[in-house]
Amino acid sequence: MKYIIFILIFFYPLNIFASSKELIKNKLEETENISFKFTQKIGKKTEKGECVILYPKKILCKYDDIYNKILVSNGRSLVINSKKISNYLRYNLKDTPLYLILDKKFLLERLDQVEIIQENNETFSIEIIHNNNLLNIFFDKNNYEIKGWTTTDIYQNRVETILFNIKLNIMIDEKIFRVQNYIN
Repeated sequence: MKYIIFILIFFYPLNIFASSKELIKNKLEETENISFKFTQKIGKKTEKGECVILYPKKILCKYDDIYNKILVSNGRSLVINSKKISNYLRYNLKDTPLYLILDKKFLLERLDQVEIIQENNETFSIEIIHNNNLLNIFFDKNNYEIKGWTTTDIYQNRVETILFNIKLNIMIDEKIFRVQNYIN
């Protein structure tokens, strides 16, 4: 009897991680798009706004600031524009950490490879290292939805993004991801 209790106590946490991983994967697989508000910390600077992600690799973020900052990706290019800069900034999406976050297929493949899922009171998290970039993605413990991520930006700053007011699989007009709409 002691042997059975020992086995149950010892192996029970492994079953929690395995089932959590499967539930996260299932939630991600059924997610076609996400709409959310965010808080983003880059060093001591905090930015807020709202975004829409359409898998694969499309995002539109509007920041709550006096400069009307916009970040948009059509799946290939990433454009950042605001009243603060005289010209927009354009990057190849592949050169940014968002490329990994916006690639649902990549995330699902990496979830399959993850052996340990970190856990705290509110979230599960997975760590992904890809091309010398560290990406940490957080998932809500209650509903297994993506809750945020930490990355390093192109200037080597740590960027922490926390999502809230999340809505999944809403109606989206794909025209909003045309980068030409946001170029001055």
